[in-house]
Amino acid sequence: MQTVRLDRARFERLVEEAVASLPRFFRERLENVAIIVQDYPGPEIQDHHGRGRVRHILGLYHGVPRPQRSIWYQPPLPDVIYIYQRNIEAICRTEEEIKAQVRQTVIHEIGHYFGLTDEELERLQR
Repeated sequence: MQTVRLDRARFERLVEEAVASLPRFFRERLENVAIIVQDYPGPEIQDHHGRGRVRHILGLYHGVPRPQRSIWYQPPLPDVIYIYQRNIEAICRTEEEIKAQVRQTVIHEIGHYFGLTDEELERLQR
């Protein structure tokens, strides 16, 4: 399978479009969250998940999910959602597939921000 590659600006626009496509209820409740596009997971993610498994990681939420925050929670830094461009491109054959996968990945990671587990997100996507 030949890998389709997008330039970073085009890929980031797809991420922005995915966020913009969320229902207003969710968009308005995203607070102090940075969404960062990287080619691949960094060494700390590779060490944590195992080097062989990181090619399967399409995105990652890092932070404290909203439901787990107390009223005194004051984040020193924003929560971060990482979207891994080359891993997504590696499993897609067309730009349309990339667009759909980016949207699915962004929604999945934002779901974690709102406190949903992988199992709950999987059930919702059926």
